[in-house]
Amino acid sequence: MTFPAILPLLPLLLLLGFATYFQTVTGFGLGMIVLGGASGFGLAPVASVAILVSLVTLVNSALALPGTWHHIDWRAVGAATLGIIPSVVVGVLLFDYLNGMASNVLHLLLGAVVLYGGIGSVLRPAPKPERSGDKGFFLSGIFGGLLSGMFGISGPPLIFYFYRQPLTLVQIRCALILLFAVTASIRTVYSAFAGQLPAPVWWQAGMALPVVALATLLARRHPPPLSGVVTRRIAFATLMLLGGHLMISALLAMI
Repeated sequence: MTFPAILPLLPLLLLLGFATYFQTVTGFGLGMIVLGGASGFGLAPVASVAILVSLVTLVNSALALPGTWHHIDWRAVGAATLGIIPSVVVGVLLFDYLNGMASNVLHLLLGAVVLYGGIGSVLRPAPKPERSGDKGFFLSGIFGGLLSGMFGISGPPLIFYFYRQPLTLVQIRCALILLFAVTASIRTVYSAFAGQLPAPVWWQAGMALPVVALATLLARRHPPPLSGVVTRRIAFATLMLLGGHLMISALLAMI
């Protein structure tokens, strides 16, 4: 493959590298940053980018998680996974059923909820005094799976819930990376059965592999020196930006 043929992909590859570094440090952000950037700057069709994000998420997880399994709260991850698995499929079917206007209205409501939650959380970044029960993690998995199936964005409910828990940042980061690997696996399998994995997507994934690998290893070895409160504020501020982006894109589509 010649360099002129690769050149159009460079902005997308740079975006993937930044998003991968961010996710390895915080536990989330790869899908939200890449999908938001790709749609905002017209880097590539959103549908193909969503599939690409699922593939590179699996690579990021495979490189970020080894050696960290002992940090994972398996009870919380298990409860969330039980909610994710069926709700991803339900979300995909629901999105296929809804017409364009109904989908845009849901997009607008989702953005408003994410923005409101982000504002409230960034003002109160300290975690809860006590860990929540399994039911709460299960419900966060259900809502995260629904959003993943409908919009390819599973992060907000899971991020809100895990970052509000009295867990260490390492525990939160590892749990979220593992859960996003679960949602990415389900969406990849669904895309494969639906015939939505064409050769260009595999070619793009192959080009992104070294970028994602390098960014993941860089984040593991050289994370930024951020305190717990600062990291939580960054997480919630990112959700605020996502909420605003979702609302604006939905309103523009409805005009």
